[in-house]
Amino acid sequence: MQSRSEATRSNILEAAYRLFSENGYLATSVADICSVAKVSKGAFYHHFPTKQAVFLALLNQWLTMLDSSFKELLRHHQNIPDAIVGMAAMTGEAFQSADVRLSIMLEFWTQAVRDPAIWQAAIAPYHNYQAYFTQLMEQGIAQNAIRPVNPISAARCLEALAIGLMMQAVFEPDAANWPQELVQSIHFLFEGLLKKEMT
Repeated sequence: MQSRSEATRSNILEAAYRLFSENGYLATSVADICSVAKVSKGAFYHHFPTKQAVFLALLNQWLTMLDSSFKELLRHHQNIPDAIVGMAAMTGEAFQSADVRLSIMLEFWTQAVRDPAIWQAAIAPYHNYQAYFTQLMEQGIAQNAIRPVNPISAARCLEALAIGLMMQAVFEPDAANWPQELVQSIHFLFEGLLKKEMT
């Protein structure tokens, strides 16, 4: 059962996500969030110092859920290429909400780039995933499942592919089955990365 403080924090996050989705990040004020969450500004600032902090908390929520799914998948797939394809297959929810979440992120990043401290916090997840996928590539190479390529470059290719397809999903949401497109694209990528005897 949530404590009163936890419930207040959750209400603020839910209200912020709703308002960011409906009106955009820039058009949403702290006063708007407080009104929808039915909390005072004092209660808001007790939990979050700024509107930017609310966005970063939402971003961390989304990424924590994704991380948990990835970890669970790795427990069942010892083969790294299979695990990465499985991760791609699990991103359906991310694509379904990409039009909302990515549009919010683009607005936020446009503002965050003007503040070095906020910018570093905003791009930290990108660096974390780059390190994570680099580690997976290193494991795949050690398994002799992936050719001995530069693991950092391979990880960047994966990130670029995923981000690029999510952007396409925002621009043309009905143009394709985007989760399937991602899985197929990962297969294309691995045709070049897999050891010959694995293809």
